[in-house]
Amino acid sequence: MGWATEMRAGEALPSFAELQDKGAVVGKISIDNQNIFDLEDPEENNFVFRTANTLHIKTRPEVIAQSLLFRSGDPVSVRLIEESERVLRCNASVYHVSIQPEAYHDGVVDISVTTRDTWTLEPGIAFSRAGGSNSTGVSLEESNLFGTGIAVGMAYTSTVDRAGTDFSFGYNHLFDGWTQIAYSIGSLDDGERQAFKLVRPFYSLDSRWSAGVLGTKDDRIESTYQAAQIVNQYRYRQQSAEVFGGLSSGLVGRWTQRYSVGLSYLDEKFTRDPFLVSPATLPPDQTLVSPFVRYELVEDDFKIMTNHKQIELAESVAMGLHAQAQIGRSLSELGSSRELWLYSARAEKGFQIRSKDTLMTSASLSGQYGDGRVERQFLGGAAEYYRPHAGRAVFYSSISGGVLRNPQVNDMLMLGGDNGLRGYPLRYQNGTQQALFTLEERVYTDWYPFRLFRVGGAVFFDVGRAWGGDFQNTANPGWLSDVGFGLRILSCRSAFGNVLHADIAFPLNGDSDIRSVQFLLRSKATF
Repeated sequence: MGWATEMRAGEALPSFAELQDKGAVVGKISIDNQNIFDLEDPEENNFVFRTANTLHIKTRPEVIAQSLLFRSGDPVSVRLIEESERVLRCNASVYHVSIQPEAYHDGVVDISVTTRDTWTLEPGIAFSRAGGSNSTGVSLEESNLFGTGIAVGMAYTSTVDRAGTDFSFGYNHLFDGWTQIAYSIGSLDDGERQAFKLVRPFYSLDSRWSAGVLGTKDDRIESTYQAAQIVNQYRYRQQSAEVFGGLSSGLVGRWTQRYSVGLSYLDEKFTRDPFLVSPATLPPDQTLVSPFVRYELVEDDFKIMTNHKQIELAESVAMGLHAQAQIGRSLSELGSSRELWLYSARAEKGFQIRSKDTLMTSASLSGQYGDGRVERQFLGGAAEYYRPHAGRAVFYSSISGGVLRNPQVNDMLMLGGDNGLRGYPLRYQNGTQQALFTLEERVYTDWYPFRLFRVGGAVFFDVGRAWGGDFQNTANPGWLSDVGFGLRILSCRSAFGNVLHADIAFPLNGDSDIRSVQFLLRSKATF
């Protein structure tokens, strides 16, 4: 009867914006957590997909509900509904998200939240090749154990640097549903590593507090390179920890400001190994215990895009300003070996150019200051330009660079086949300055083989250089360039669905002993 006072039979439901204007209140929230494949679609109703749905344990409705920023009885808020969709899209266990009004009566709107799961059990044999070097791995990972959101995994990897086994555990819905806990431990042929995190983050633009504790331990062999060849090696041991707490007044207008205080700990040790050729000098050991303050500014400006960093998937792209600055002081009274100012800052901002073009920019600064000089300072920046055209094609260009000031040997900037200069061996150049420029013509096809993969392709040109400092590559300090082409394949139904890059690159200059063709096979988070 209440329905009739608000709507006539067959009348379309109001939009969330209209419901917000009416002062509507959220009523019943229905969670429709669908399985991986839609068996009502004839193209997905086959034996293989039915078997996958049978074996897969769906995400529990309460896990989906924990990610919603609105509850029954709240006033309808378009912003909170859109932000809830963004939060759910960040969940790797979810492939599709839709939040829609389901019924409207007597000023109350019932809401339907529909999600579709990804396949979260990943037994895998991995192989990648970049810069003339291979990496292999065997893994077994589950990112949504029994539909609870718990992630566990074991992986053996072998890279140009080291080989070993890692075990990991993580859960992002502890206590109040927003607290994150994670632990990992690795046993490697050159050492070991551990990491722990217990953090209640600023999970939304309007969240009011955050707190956490983090810690890492790392023991490994580090190498210095010239012309892609190892010239020195030494043992590096690091332990770090941080405890912090933060407050915010939430979203005010279109801005969120966050203030945090904390205490950080860093212990670094550099030692020679009797079986390795070490550098002539090693950095001094240091222990830094530093109280710090941190400020964060976030602008509420997001845009839904497709064919941006993924293929045929809706992406929530942050266009607004996101900036953070932190400053701390290591104190001898707390056990520091030196008294230093420690500082860091970063900023990101997107710009809409004309109707469809997008410019994404970022900058960062970090370093330490003591004894009257700046030390280990890094200043870097990057810009990416996307210009859609001709249907599914996108012209992409990027420029990035960085400068080091008074670095240690383990701070050097490297450039090669593993980090942007695709036609050359990995770590081919290094120095205190780096620049890289890339042009790509990308095609995001609608080809959907086996209803499991999305396919794209790219033709590219790279030019870059790393130079300066005592450890730079003296064999070829000039600018290097390459051209190439490749495929992009997204495993869109898997929770581990990174984009597989299969590239062929041709170096245009460099030493005569460089191979004239480089084959690269890598898994990356983006196109």
